[in-house]
Amino acid sequence: MRAALHKELPAAIALRRELHAWPRVSGHERPTLERVLGALPGLDAERVAGTGAVVRVGGPGPAVAVRGELDALPMDERTGVPWAATNGAMHSCGHDVHLAAAAALARALARTSSEPREGSRVGTAPLLVVLQPREETQPSGALDVVGSGVLERHHVQAMIGAHVQPLLPAGTVACTPGAVNASADEFTVTVTGVEGHAAYPHLTRDPVLAMAQVIVAAQHLVSRAADPMVPTVVTFGTVNAGTAPNAVPREATARGTMRSMSPAWRERLHQRFAEVVRDTARAYGCTAEVEIRPGEPVLVNDPALTVRTGERLREHGWDVTDELRSCGADDFARYGEVAPSLMMFVGVDTDAGLHSPAFLPGDDSVAAVAEALLAGYLEASSPSRFAADGHPAGHKTHP
Repeated sequence: MRAALHKELPAAIALRRELHAWPRVSGHERPTLERVLGALPGLDAERVAGTGAVVRVGGPGPAVAVRGELDALPMDERTGVPWAATNGAMHSCGHDVHLAAAAALARALARTSSEPREGSRVGTAPLLVVLQPREETQPSGALDVVGSGVLERHHVQAMIGAHVQPLLPAGTVACTPGAVNASADEFTVTVTGVEGHAAYPHLTRDPVLAMAQVIVAAQHLVSRAADPMVPTVVTFGTVNAGTAPNAVPREATARGTMRSMSPAWRERLHQRFAEVVRDTARAYGCTAEVEIRPGEPVLVNDPALTVRTGERLREHGWDVTDELRSCGADDFARYGEVAPSLMMFVGVDTDAGLHSPAFLPGDDSVAAVAEALLAGYLEASSPSRFAADGHPAGHKTHP
């Protein structure tokens, strides 16, 4: 299978460059979808989640799924390569690499199914390639895929993902058991006071001052309310108030994100945040409203699947680490709520970070991601991994 995969890499690299040159933002991915489907001729495709699809390789029975994200980000590219995007969008999170790698894997498995060869593919499950829209926006594309019931119809017994990660050197893959990405929720805070002339502050109730204290007070949730062993983030990203320098406005608004690696603390954090915001505003004679919009849950890697995939990658010469965790978020977490899942992080050789207009991992990253997906697929489809009911051996439920 590895040999077949490597035969597909030249076509996959060409596909990656084509996808990179013509990116589409969330909700408008249909041209990207059609191009990927065009690279998978003869395979059964089923439309899902609006601008997404699933493609099945193999016969009947429970499948193992891999994901490729279709969408790009709305930004102007600054890489300078001949195949750079020029349409105001950019694959600055590696989705072009992920899609090309998933296509290479699908084509390789289709090849090994059809070509006569010594031996057989005993013990491998059908592959379901999930071409998912809207990873970068809300509502989540993964949430729609799960809600469509397509994973249940194909009896998906495990979900595999791999994401490029410039924090790791090329040649390294992170296979970390347990929680690897945080939950991510957005909030809006509106503080209302009494407007007036800036020269007479005693006649006003200043919402700007109150908002400043709210921002400071909220940071104590991280340093004093959260368990120091549970990563927690509260970040205010925008603050807006007033229209004139010599006037106290009536209202100040702020928006931000809160993140946690613990589902239990996530719920408590929402409650404490609202209490701190309202009580702090009240102390300055103002009132506050808090809106929290839940986002992605904690991304949890199935421990057994993760460890065994890491062992398989080591056998093939990859450096494997089990220490990479971050308070980044990914809607891949939605798949872990319905099936055992594994998200790997694949090191790439680039100085630019994710979501940077200069982010451009090399073409060799297509092979790296494809090998990671293949290792996860093979491990997840191993008969020893699953009992007769399709659940992991010795594993009754999944978080």
